[in-house]
Amino acid sequence: MTKTQLYSVSISARATLDMHSLNNEGGEGNQIQTRMVNIVDQNGNLHNVNAISGDMYKHIQAEHLFHIARANNNMPLSTGAAEFNANRINADSGFVSRTKDMSDAETLDDMLRSCAVSDMEGILVTENKRSLPRKSVVEFGWVIGVPEHVETDSYFHVKYVNQDRSKSSESREVEGKSGANLGQSIFHRPASSGIYATICHLELARIGFNDITQEYAITSEQRAVRAQALLESVLYTFLKPNGAMRAAQAPHIVTVEGVVSTSTGATPAPTVSPLKDDYREQIGRIHQALGQIAADTVQIFSFDSLADLTDIMGDLMNNTEPYTIRYQEA
Repeated sequence: MTKTQLYSVSISARATLDMHSLNNEGGEGNQIQTRMVNIVDQNGNLHNVNAISGDMYKHIQAEHLFHIARANNNMPLSTGAAEFNANRINADSGFVSRTKDMSDAETLDDMLRSCAVSDMEGILVTENKRSLPRKSVVEFGWVIGVPEHVETDSYFHVKYVNQDRSKSSESREVEGKSGANLGQSIFHRPASSGIYATICHLELARIGFNDITQEYAITSEQRAVRAQALLESVLYTFLKPNGAMRAAQAPHIVTVEGVVSTSTGATPAPTVSPLKDDYREQIGRIHQALGQIAADTVQIFSFDSLADLTDIMGDLMNNTEPYTIRYQEA
């Protein structure tokens, strides 16, 4: 069966997350501070709301892709990527020595062939006195609390510290009064609950594509394997968003709803921020308008739960492949 070639995929979604602490700014004294951002709502009003950075969600997705790639013998990994090293291909001594006398175009070809994670997640090659960028094929926006639908509270916690029982009660009492070897450590931990808006965009057509030579460095079969792994990793990002404090504050994912849009040509798969209440209707209207500009290139799929999203992403994984850019024939 012939598979549909996808140029790009976009996800616009609202997720209800309860009692999470996925992204914090650090601590001040015994108080952990959650991340807050200033945004302008659909009516032009300014709000200060809880948010999870796009960097955090990109890291979550990259970790899922790393595990998928390690389990797939058809996806090559550099030494750095195989160790989930943030330097990826830069940490591969074989790549560094191999490409020492290569041009930037040849170096990029080598990187695309030898490391699937560097290909899709992006990297700045800095070895051998280079500054050679590889732009990521997956993009995440901030995961932003919808104004008046998100709340952050701080909760009192006590960590018990064992005292030295070999000492006399008088010695322990003196240490307690001096502030040493205290029996309790008091701190405050935040937890946020609410409805969050998120956007994501995948440029499947750029998988394995050398932006310098304007040609693909890998075969269409290899690109299809990587595209399927990328779609799978994005799905897992919604199913299991990793992050800070999951040991005791794993987020309750109540629901995820939104729209998946796809494009079979150079027309971008449309996305509208779910901070706007009628974002689904707006995406639908864009879809209709694009039908008059570039007929039959864009499709949209609405979902009302994680199960629906899993069905949609599973169908894309099984029935699509990455679009092939043909600049050389233009």
